[in-house]
Amino acid sequence: MTTTARSIAPGAGSSRLDFVLLLTLATLWGASYTFIRVAVATIPPITLIAARTLIAGCLLAAWVVMRGIPVPRDPAVWRRFLVQALLNSVLPFTLIAWAEQSVEAGLATILNSASPVLAFVATWLITRHEQITARKLFGVIAGLVGICMIVGTSVFSGLGNQVLPQLAIVAATVCYAGAAIYGRSFHGLPPAVPAAGSLLLGTALLIPASLVIDRPWALHPSTLSLAALLALSIFSTAVAFVIYFRLVQTLGSVATTAQAYLRVPIGVALSVIFLGESLTATAWIGLACVVAGVAAMVIPQRAVATN
Repeated sequence: MTTTARSIAPGAGSSRLDFVLLLTLATLWGASYTFIRVAVATIPPITLIAARTLIAGCLLAAWVVMRGIPVPRDPAVWRRFLVQALLNSVLPFTLIAWAEQSVEAGLATILNSASPVLAFVATWLITRHEQITARKLFGVIAGLVGICMIVGTSVFSGLGNQVLPQLAIVAATVCYAGAAIYGRSFHGLPPAVPAAGSLLLGTALLIPASLVIDRPWALHPSTLSLAALLALSIFSTAVAFVIYFRLVQTLGSVATTAQAYLRVPIGVALSVIFLGESLTATAWIGLACVVAGVAAMVIPQRAVATN
């Protein structure tokens, strides 16, 4: 029996596509914070996330059926979908939606950008499912330093003022790192399948909680909140999850979490282009650090075959 163990080794065209998809994922998930902040103004967190996973899960399930993609029948696979749902949607989505009611955006960005660090440490010390190199370590450190320089160290003055919401964001970040590592177990499945399966199982957990806690039939969400919910569900969840599960298989868990770093420079670039804002010298250095860090984590390595 011959097995092939490899680090990431797609062709040049595939590598470019993966990097474009990583940028797209960072943009979609970066926008989710704005969508959540708008939606949670009139929709309670649990109901918001239940609706988010329901809409996205149904859209992806319809896509799977329309495309004739085989659906796994093995109960063990669906149990793994349930674990993925807890790690990648139910827990982190709810924690972040709750925390965003009070935590400042800058501090939240830094706290939530730690997922590459956590994924790297867990891969190095625990799972060892992919090669850990000095280059990846440099990328993880450079990216985090760059985020701090862009956002500004002044945001740390608020660290500890709202302990529970801040710990909620850290817990969500831990979940995301775990989800990136656990997502490797779906190798061989079309990306839409674990995306749809995990979201639908997440919905099954969240809807009863929403009915008991929030009584959604008595809510009166604004039109703006509903629009934000739809954008969050379609773009930042359904589309983003398909991209995410593809990248976990092609780039690996550590490199895929690099999108947590890319969200900030993308947001900064948009503000410079459309709002005419300018950057400080420190922010420019931070951007350079982020770009160097992401490149170090994402640039593919040669395949190593073993028999």
